[in-house]
Amino acid sequence: MRGGGLREALASRVVVADGAMGTMLQAQEPTEEDFQQLEGCNEILNVTRPDLVRTVHEAYFSVGVDCVETNTFGANLAALGEYDIAHRVHELSEAGARIAREAADRFTRDTGQPRWVLGSMGPGTKLPTLGHVPYAAVRDAYQQNAEGLLAGGADALLVETTQDLLQTKAAVVGARRALTALGSDVPVIVSVTLETTGTMLLGSEIGAALTALEPLGIDMIGLNCATGPAEMSEHLRHLARHARIPLSCMPNAGLPVLAAGGAHYPLSPGELADAHEDFVRDYGLSLVGGCCGTTPEHLRQVVERVRGLAPVERRPQPEPGAASLYQSVPFRQDTSYLA
Repeated sequence: MRGGGLREALASRVVVADGAMGTMLQAQEPTEEDFQQLEGCNEILNVTRPDLVRTVHEAYFSVGVDCVETNTFGANLAALGEYDIAHRVHELSEAGARIAREAADRFTRDTGQPRWVLGSMGPGTKLPTLGHVPYAAVRDAYQQNAEGLLAGGADALLVETTQDLLQTKAAVVGARRALTALGSDVPVIVSVTLETTGTMLLGSEIGAALTALEPLGIDMIGLNCATGPAEMSEHLRHLARHARIPLSCMPNAGLPVLAAGGAHYPLSPGELADAHEDFVRDYGLSLVGGCCGTTPEHLRQVVERVRGLAPVERRPQPEPGAASLYQSVPFRQDTSYLA
C-alpha cells in the first residue's frame, strides 16, 4: 500500500526531504509563454514545462534525499483564484504529483534506495479565521487538491506553512475526506509556521497548534518556513515534550538579510546540517529538510550528517487541555481550600 514504506522508514530512521522549490524554478528562467501569461504561478509549469520541475526533483534526489515535495504549494482555492484558474486545482495537483512520482520511481530503480513523494498542500493567501474566505469552500478545495495529489502518486500529504489554525483544520479535513473517497491510506503531516514573534501569523502559540491539531488524527507535526533553525528550537522543545506523534522540521536557511541584489539567506549548508543533527539528538525528529534559501548542497550535507541516525526515543508527557485561537489551556483542577 502506498505510504506504508514511508511510515516504516519514519519509524526506524531519520528521513530527509528536499529544500526550496520556487527559487530553483525561477533560476531556470521560465518565459511568459511557459506561465501561460500567468507570471509567478509556478504550478502552471507542471503542465507547460514539466521538464523544469523534473530537473529540480532530480537535483535533490541526486544528493541523496529520501523524498521530494510536489510543485503544488499554490494549487489551492485562494492562490489559483488570484489567477482566475481555481477550477484547475485537481488538474495541477495531479500533474505535479505525477512529475515527482516519475522522478522518485526512476531514482528508486537506479539506486535501489526507496524514494518518496510528499504532496505539498500550501496555505493559500486567504485566512478563514479573518473571514477572507468561507471555511467550507476552503475545505472542499483542499479535498480536490489532495485527491489530485493522491491520483498522481503522492506517498504522503503535507499540509505546510500553515498560519491560521482554521485554514489548517480545513486542509486536514479536506485531506481526510480525499483519503476516504479514494480508499487510500497515506500519512498526513502538518507543518506550522511560527514567525519571529514566537507565534503563528494570527497569534497562535505552538501549544495551541498542538492541542488543536493532534486530535484530528494527523500522523506528524512540525515546523517550517519563516525562520531559521535557531528560532525554532524552543518550539521544537515544546513539541518534543508534549506531542504523542512524530516530529518534523524544515527551516529556512536563516533569517533573510537584505542586500543590493535582494534578500539573501545566510545559513551555510554546514550550519543547517549541524542544526538538524542537534535537533535529531535533542528532540527526536523523524523528518528533516529545508525551506526558503536551502539548496541541494544544503541537503547533501544534511543527508551526510543524519544518515543512519535513528530518531531518539522521546517520552512525551501530554497534557489534556483545550485551545483558543491563541493558547492552550490545560485541564488542571485546583483542589486547594477556598474561603
